[in-house]
Amino acid sequence: MASVNRSAKSGRFVSKATVARWPGKTTTERVGSGTKNSTTVHRSASSGQFVTQSAAGRNPGGTISQRV
Repeated sequence: MASVNRSAKSGRFVSKATVARWPGKTTTERVGSGTKNSTTVHRSASSGQFVTQSAAGRNPGGTISQRV
């Protein structure tokens, strides 16, 4: 499975160098076959752990929302 890096603030793809500079503002996720994109989940950019929708709303610059 491949992995991609994203900015927590914009959701845009970023390089590995960017992840190294700002690990708390980026997240790395695995992508590939098997993802259905039917459920929205929210993750903390600093820890990678899932967070609630209300927690994501309180910290939009530090969370990633994605469909899995």
